[in-house]
Amino acid sequence: MKQHTFDKSRRRFIKQSSCAAIGSTTLLNTLINLKTLNAAAISNSTVSLGGDYKAMVCLLLGGGNDSFNMLIPTDQAAYDEYATTRSNMAIPQADILPLSGVNYGLHPSLSGVQSLFDNNKLAFISNVGTMVEPTTKTQFYNESVDLPLGLYSHADQVQQWQTSVPHERSNIGWGGKTADLLNSMNTNDTISMNISLSGANIYQRGNNTVEYTIDPYDGSLGIRGYGGTNTLDQIKTATTDNMVQAAYADIFKQTYVDVIKVSRDAHLEFSSAIDSVSPFSTVTFSDTDLSQSFHMIAKTIAARNTLNFTRQIFFVELGGFDMHDELLNSHTEAMSLMNDALVEFNQAMEELNVSDCVTTFTMSEFSRTLTSNGNGTDHAWGANVLAMGGAVNGGTIYGNYPSLLLDGPAEVGGGVLIPDISTDEYFTELALWFGVSPSDLSILFPNIGNFYDTTSGSLPLGFLTT
Repeated sequence: MKQHTFDKSRRRFIKQSSCAAIGSTTLLNTLINLKTLNAAAISNSTVSLGGDYKAMVCLLLGGGNDSFNMLIPTDQAAYDEYATTRSNMAIPQADILPLSGVNYGLHPSLSGVQSLFDNNKLAFISNVGTMVEPTTKTQFYNESVDLPLGLYSHADQVQQWQTSVPHERSNIGWGGKTADLLNSMNTNDTISMNISLSGANIYQRGNNTVEYTIDPYDGSLGIRGYGGTNTLDQIKTATTDNMVQAAYADIFKQTYVDVIKVSRDAHLEFSSAIDSVSPFSTVTFSDTDLSQSFHMIAKTIAARNTLNFTRQIFFVELGGFDMHDELLNSHTEAMSLMNDALVEFNQAMEELNVSDCVTTFTMSEFSRTLTSNGNGTDHAWGANVLAMGGAVNGGTIYGNYPSLLLDGPAEVGGGVLIPDISTDEYFTELALWFGVSPSDLSILFPNIGNFYDTTSGSLPLGFLTT
């Protein structure tokens, strides 16, 4: 079954129209990186099955995942509270998939995720959300703390999860700023450290970095149709080659052509590397947009040595989570898509012997209200997320799963929960694992000092092994 959320022609148009499709590390890339010595030191000190390679894979569940139907309490008293509050949105207790060693279970569509958790390959982090500073229920009601801008707003919250800057509106993402810091660890100066399977995005945009977008389904990379065999593609190829081989007196024309040339060269290099990857022998990826996106990520990781990558950041979005209506049926389908893609990707990473080098994590702009609106749920705040990979200390739920009682300690009305863990803490642990220096964390996360002592030498949450 194809993923229903995206129309493929529309998706292709968005990707092709993105400035990222020109596929350079930066449009004005001078390859000057002030962190060269720091990055080199990190590279020399990192040892794992995949050498010094590391990759972060960000899965954005766009629209606001109803994550308290993803991770559900199974203790009888806690389940009774859940069922009372969630009313007709509650998953029947008999359908919940139990997790080993904890009093929690999963949505019935997540049997593969259940196995990953039980085998210590995946962990959950509970009640995470955007925060400027730690916030209690009393402080929230008294308005005595700074709250994220546009709380409950799709546009603001999806931006803030990607930037981790909740106190102002920014178009620079923490994944992009991470690439700015560590760019010199890669010797490839043509293709960006940041590769997107879902077009332009804020998360991967830095001050000196833009994402390189690739199509997950038909394999088109960089310049769509370049090098193809049909007549139109042959005309496009010849026109592109003629354009970039010419010299122009006008500086603006020459600059534009130089950018196109970089895009073409990146396309040729990337396509050649991907084409040389052998098919996976232990896994067949499902025929959905999401699984095929993870398939292309896996192929790119397999080509890491050919492409001279030591660090990579991937981005893929599964949309359609704004389920104000028909939540139970729609969420079942979305959870099934995610389940299959994560299981397949984990198997591919194990086949490549790089599972300890690749960490996959989820984000979504918010969870949804615990209360039903009749046939769905509305925008809320604190959410449950997951992390997967060989470096994840799996089989555990990190943070404090909140009481789901209405008027409970974290509930502020309408089934909205105040987060217990900030996105800063969640993302900081990922950044430290990836190789960001503690002294640079405030560059990525301006408010991190409100939640975590960057000089402590410990991790904020402990779900990763560094």
